[in-house]
Amino acid sequence: MREKSPETHEEKLDYLRDLRDQAINSASEEAIEKHHAKGKLTARERIDKLLDPGSFEELDTFVRHRTHDFDMQKRRPWGDAVVTGHGTIEGRKVFVFSQDFTVFGGSLGEVMAEKMCKVMDLAAKVGAPVIGLNDSGGARIQEGVVSLGAYGDVFVRNVQSSGVIPQISVIMGPCAGGAVYSPAMTDFIFMVKETSHMFITGPEVIKTVTGEEVEFEELGGAMTHNTKSGVAHFASEDEESCLEDVRYLMSFLPLNNLEQPPYFPPTDDPDREDPELDNFVPDDPNKPYDMRKVVAMIVDDGEFFEVHEHFAKNIVCGFSRLDGHPVGVVGNQPAFKAGVLDIESSEKAARFVRTCDAFNVPILTFTDVPGFMPGTDQEWNGIIRRGAKLLYAYTEATVPKLTVVTRKAYGGAYDVMASKHMLADYNIAWPTAEVAVMGPEGAVNIIYRKDIASSPTPDERRAKLIADYKAHFANPYSAAERGYIDDVIEPRETRPKLIKALRTLQTKRVAQPRRKHGNIPL
Repeated sequence: MREKSPETHEEKLDYLRDLRDQAINSASEEAIEKHHAKGKLTARERIDKLLDPGSFEELDTFVRHRTHDFDMQKRRPWGDAVVTGHGTIEGRKVFVFSQDFTVFGGSLGEVMAEKMCKVMDLAAKVGAPVIGLNDSGGARIQEGVVSLGAYGDVFVRNVQSSGVIPQISVIMGPCAGGAVYSPAMTDFIFMVKETSHMFITGPEVIKTVTGEEVEFEELGGAMTHNTKSGVAHFASEDEESCLEDVRYLMSFLPLNNLEQPPYFPPTDDPDREDPELDNFVPDDPNKPYDMRKVVAMIVDDGEFFEVHEHFAKNIVCGFSRLDGHPVGVVGNQPAFKAGVLDIESSEKAARFVRTCDAFNVPILTFTDVPGFMPGTDQEWNGIIRRGAKLLYAYTEATVPKLTVVTRKAYGGAYDVMASKHMLADYNIAWPTAEVAVMGPEGAVNIIYRKDIASSPTPDERRAKLIADYKAHFANPYSAAERGYIDDVIEPRETRPKLIKALRTLQTKRVAQPRRKHGNIPL
């Protein structure tokens, strides 16, 4: 600070420039070097990588904390421990806050939360996404309960903006304690391998309370939350690729819930047919294939940005485009656990379906599901309640819903996977589809148990009954007879058929019953 107040215009301008320089360069060179040595960018470098060049407009540059306890008044950096403002990604407005670990370890206090809340409120007013770059040691202990109240203020904004504007959390360092609940309520969470961590309680506390010994990475690292907990949706090799992925995600999302997702003129022929699809599904009903390859052959230019790639691999979710329009893709994955629905896959897909519906992204479903996973582990951990989440999500969704049954669609899982009964708009099947209560072997063993047991040649009798069952039920035509399937098509026709259906459904409107909100089985 200057000893003498500036008096002339030139002095006042110099003073302003000096203060701004202090705010921009609040961290010491030593702190920045230490940060870079860990493979981490600074708060401002991250913003520069995320936003279009020169588009960032900073807010609250000269805010400072007001704490005097613990001699905090001796260090009051301009801007405190977060950089906030707005800019553009591919020319579209976004708001951003970037926590600065080089200032008080990025710890959150009253003033820092006020900056974050201000930018979140402004984003909600103008209808633009909020992207939070998280790198914080947690609550600012010197401010005591005030810092806890500050977290509460941020949480309220997360809830109020949920389903209104996209909220994206990028974990680029530690995110511990109560701080993790803000990202948990946002729409998408990105993490960086080796350098970002999320946990409610750290390794030391866990060791003290439970006696368990665990390292930071194993406890709350990027791959832990991408593979085991499902808390995070994306894992990146480094910060730069992570921020590039955030930019890519934005290309599929509208700025708010009142807008349509961004349209890009397609370079892929909407009438393109792919003959390879005709023989893609194996003749052996128990042989796996990769549903992601099916998706790639149908959508624009094979584009598929997978969400939750490493979690619940028996179902795939992600964003693609059809005829230039973003679509959310959900597909059972026969290449992993035969594509069976279980607790984790049901919750993964339900969350994705609801996110798409909130932001007007049509949902394209590929069905090849043998049923729900049996077993005491699934039953005791709530497969009934958790499987119902996916059923609820599909039924509740009012965006255009298109479904392709490629092979198995058995039992209750057939209903759940965006069937006509769950109010899907356009349901088609390939000739390889089998729409039935259960597989031929299981059905015959139940229905003809006594018949087979009394036969002098039970194996031959069983084989004949299975063949008869397959001829009558293991196909899409009994469902098509009742209108549960709108059409049975040659697989090569799938892309043009879906595009025509999507064009027809662009003006879809659904009148919802008046209610405060539904009660999804959480």
